[in-house]
Amino acid sequence: MCQMSVMLEKEDRSEELLTENASTLKVKEDGVEISSLFDPPQVVPGVRVVRIDFMNNKVFLANC
Repeated sequence: MCQMSVMLEKEDRSEELLTENASTLKVKEDGVEISSLFDPPQVVPGVRVVRIDFMNNKVFLANC
């Protein structure tokens, strides 16, 4: 099973790990909902998906 790490890309180009082992990512009107197998869904408001690194299993989010 391929799960992703979800990272927040900050304005200074640094990265913050939000979630490891994400199994589902849903783009919502007000942000992104991240689900994993054993944790309840987490909504990250005011962000958008900026890139996905399939080789390293990472999704990068940034503030809108």
